[in-house]
Amino acid sequence: LYFSHVFLHFREFDEKKNGICKDPFIYETDIQVQLISKGQPNPLKNILHENETIFIVEKVPLEKEEPSHIEELQSEDTAISDLSTGENVGLLALPIGRARQLIGFYTMAHNPNMTHLKINRPVTALPPLWVRCDGSDPEGISWLGAELISTSSNITGVVLYMVTCKVDKNYSVNLEDLKKSHKKRHHLSAVTGGFAQYELFKSTALDDIAAASQTTITLDISWSPVDEILQTPPLSSTATLNIKVESGEPRGPLSQLHRELKFLLVLADGLRTGVTEWPEPLEAKSAVELVQEFLNELNKLNEFGDSTKKDTEVSDLKHDAAAVDGSVECLLTVRGDLDFAEQLWCKMSSSVISYQDLVKCFSLVIQSLQRGAIQPWLHSGSNSLLSKLIHQSYYGTMDTVSLSGTVPVQMLLEIGLDKLKKDYICFFIGKSLSQLRKLKEYFISPSVDTQEQVHRVQKLHHILEIAVSCMLFIKPQHELLFSLTQSCIKYYEQNPLDEQHIFQLPVRPTAVKDLYQNEKPQKWRVEINSGQKKVKTVWQLSDGPPVDHLGFHRPDFSELTLNGSLEERLSFTSMVTCSQVHFK
Repeated sequence: LYFSHVFLHFREFDEKKNGICKDPFIYETDIQVQLISKGQPNPLKNILHENETIFIVEKVPLEKEEPSHIEELQSEDTAISDLSTGENVGLLALPIGRARQLIGFYTMAHNPNMTHLKINRPVTALPPLWVRCDGSDPEGISWLGAELISTSSNITGVVLYMVTCKVDKNYSVNLEDLKKSHKKRHHLSAVTGGFAQYELFKSTALDDIAAASQTTITLDISWSPVDEILQTPPLSSTATLNIKVESGEPRGPLSQLHRELKFLLVLADGLRTGVTEWPEPLEAKSAVELVQEFLNELNKLNEFGDSTKKDTEVSDLKHDAAAVDGSVECLLTVRGDLDFAEQLWCKMSSSVISYQDLVKCFSLVIQSLQRGAIQPWLHSGSNSLLSKLIHQSYYGTMDTVSLSGTVPVQMLLEIGLDKLKKDYICFFIGKSLSQLRKLKEYFISPSVDTQEQVHRVQKLHHILEIAVSCMLFIKPQHELLFSLTQSCIKYYEQNPLDEQHIFQLPVRPTAVKDLYQNEKPQKWRVEINSGQKKVKTVWQLSDGPPVDHLGFHRPDFSELTLNGSLEERLSFTSMVTCSQVHFK
């Protein structure tokens, strides 16, 4: 009855995985079971490099208690030491005895010979079960796992996995010894496959104020057969770039453009919610002062008969592209063909701090247009309210606009949208990474409401950040950068903005060989199997702990010499072994 009751809990939880059952269920008050579906963060990905639906069993996390008076008196140095050694990280792990008990239950519940358990037969196979272990046993086991072997109609057995992990700076392992060890357990010829991951870029915090962004670029390479431990992947391998970029790197070439985008989002949120959280200004002068000075300069030009051209046609994107030079340094900090509305946006987006600022600035602009003091030129194609007023001013007749309610916010949002859209067009067309028609179909289409236009421009900015990050840090050939951009465009035409999404791009090793052939891999793994995916032995070396629930001592900076810090970094080895149990 005991086994039957718990098995039903697992079965019910599995059946609800696509419905409302998203939180862990609690078993015997101290253990929780979580179903990890495909596509979700998988705690075993650093070891098995697989992404499938699994059960994770672990100890229920302890509720955070209020610090006692003694803890409050704890020195800062001691507190930092406790965090750095990870002493509290292992709270989710179970003792090896309890883990084996749960794995045993899972196995017996699926064994058709265990009729005394009073479980209705036949049993439908549950997803694999993995149990976090605390590593306190002599072997240092960090995970125990069980995965069923089944045919189309029957469960025929189970594969039992054991994962061990340790800090091993002076590791010594031989590929032939690994093969022999595998053959002793499985009595079959061994086939080897290799995997290496190279960290091409990872952003770091350079000071205590600016936190590190989550931008990472890695290269995954797989090949077979493996000739030796830590073999450099051959050029016949299969390689994939993994790119995750967080927008807004404060020191990056797109920081100014990102700030303009954030201001655009502030305006859009203000229209949607009725509350506007104005950002801190970049300019020492007020918005009204900057706009007045800008209008005075235009007025002087007009008085000397040298006013800028009216209604200049700049819709030819080849001309726009010519305004953008071929270097990464030109990345939209200042375009050479900013029209009146775009220059006005630049001044106001860096200085406006209140609704009153908006009203005063646009009042000054409208008054100058009504007097004929300025005759500014614009790019064609804009349907913003301000551009309509400017076109009307050419003929001395202007509509009356009431600068009240949401009108000033809408006016500034419209010219900001026009400006940013043109910035992105200039980059993608200028770099031959997309066609104007492709961008117009979705990303810069004016046929959707303003809020949706802002959302799509935000997606376009993220694609730009991805392209620029790759240009700066891996310097890909144009063909590769074009493929990546098109992949991002296709993804964002169908999905919402997600800066945690990892964009994967298959590449030829010959195209990226300079990035990895003389570098140490962040992770190197060899897998030995017997022609079956589930019958394998895996050995892995990594520069970071492959399990996230065990505390490993991390030396502080004082323990690493300046010149030897990279050479003396910690190495972690992990080993996955398995055995098969057949039910019949």
